[in-house]
Amino acid sequence: MHQDPKSSDRERGTIGAGRRRLMATIASVAIAGAVGLGVVTSGTAPVLAEAVRMDQPVQAPSFADIVEKVSPAVVSVRVKADVETASDNSGGSMFDMPGFQDLPDGHPLKRFFREFRGDQGPRSDRRAQPRHRVRPVSQGSGFFISNDGYLVTNNHVVQGGSEYTVVMDDGTEYDAKLIGTDPRTDLAVLKVDEKRDFTYVAFADDAKVRVGDWVVAVGNPFGLGGTVTAGIVSARGRDIGAGPYDDFIQIDAAVNRGNSGGPAFNLTGEVVGINTAIFSPSGGNVGIAFAIPASTAKQVVNELIQSGSVQRGWLGVQIQPVSKDIAESVGLDEEKGALVADAQDGQPAAKAGIKSGDIIVAVEGQTVASPRDLARTVAGFAPGNEVDVTVWRDGKTQDIKVKLSEMPAPDKMASADNGGPNASPTDAQFGLTVTPSEDGRGLVVTDVEPGSAAEDRGIRAGDVILSVNSREVKSGKDIEEAVDAATKVGRKAVLVQIEREDASRFVALPTNEG
Repeated sequence: MHQDPKSSDRERGTIGAGRRRLMATIASVAIAGAVGLGVVTSGTAPVLAEAVRMDQPVQAPSFADIVEKVSPAVVSVRVKADVETASDNSGGSMFDMPGFQDLPDGHPLKRFFREFRGDQGPRSDRRAQPRHRVRPVSQGSGFFISNDGYLVTNNHVVQGGSEYTVVMDDGTEYDAKLIGTDPRTDLAVLKVDEKRDFTYVAFADDAKVRVGDWVVAVGNPFGLGGTVTAGIVSARGRDIGAGPYDDFIQIDAAVNRGNSGGPAFNLTGEVVGINTAIFSPSGGNVGIAFAIPASTAKQVVNELIQSGSVQRGWLGVQIQPVSKDIAESVGLDEEKGALVADAQDGQPAAKAGIKSGDIIVAVEGQTVASPRDLARTVAGFAPGNEVDVTVWRDGKTQDIKVKLSEMPAPDKMASADNGGPNASPTDAQFGLTVTPSEDGRGLVVTDVEPGSAAEDRGIRAGDVILSVNSREVKSGKDIEEAVDAATKVGRKAVLVQIEREDASRFVALPTNEG
């Protein structure tokens, strides 16, 4: 078969063009594959790693199943107190008016007032006799922790009460009795004595609670029992100044007045915390609430059930944090520990030899990070136990055995008499003017130079300087010698013990400022 040469050329051209397009496509695929593998080729822009993303969006859980299970264990707590009131005959009634009792018993006016007030006879024999009435004083929330009727709430809910009523989620009311309270952790235990099994809940292991975990709060806000709110754990280890054992879990579930004593649950229905306080300028929910951790509650509640009170170990010291300046002034590498501002006379620490200026860095080998940490650690030991307390003194650690006593009901504070400025002033370091105290204990600050290091650290006229770097001072020269000694060993600050209003504290003053 004869083929036109021109036709053959056209076919070859078409095949050639197709081949070129095919090669271009293969090259494009190859480049795309190289880019996908993170290979940067000449003339192409660098490709970054793929952005983090979830394969599927996280779906918000339903809390209905949890609420259905735990609600029967959560109760409203109503508290009444025995209030003494004045007798009805007080307050300027007609019976107190001069001459009223002299009216004949059958007088219409006298009969009218007796009938109006429900009197059956002369009231003069009951005059000035106070009456006792039980009145509602507070309400809160609580939850059962055993099937035989033990339940937990806050101390501030039951404080001052004489009668306690527990209202179940179905409206059933039971009388309860107070088993014990612990004001220091704001916990209380009530008991309902009824021949029935109560639905109860268990405490969670709060060590596993993470910021961002879901929590469900159930309680009695504003008297609206059985109210459920949800949120997340916002923070842990919060210190809100409520007491020496503050270690709150912060949550953003809506918590209001009346939620106190109620539980915050995790997604398995265990109690991770007990709702206790809120932060709110307005008094209502703003998304910041604080719960007592389950681990703290569990320990305290068990002791309350067993003995009705909580016994804690007691050192008998006033303590303060170790700042960077203080650590530098005593040669500590880290800002850790609890600085002993005062070791109270006759208390365990003082008896064992611990003194002002010591920094407690460990108890029984357990590192003490802060004063709050020390308070919790010591409180965990029973009174009468002997513990090893490690202190930092004179640039080195020292172990001291201390036999703990029982923490007294009111926290004891050391007392001392402040001397007044009476002698001629002596100029000293740090912008201070000092004079010996009348009783010979330290130096009274008579003037503080504006803008000085002393003023910056809160020292003011009337303060008493007791020691500098654990050296007692009785003159300006003593201060200078203590500063010189610190400078010679390379310290950039000295630790100054200040007494004000019968309380002792320490401040660090830099040696390079005078």
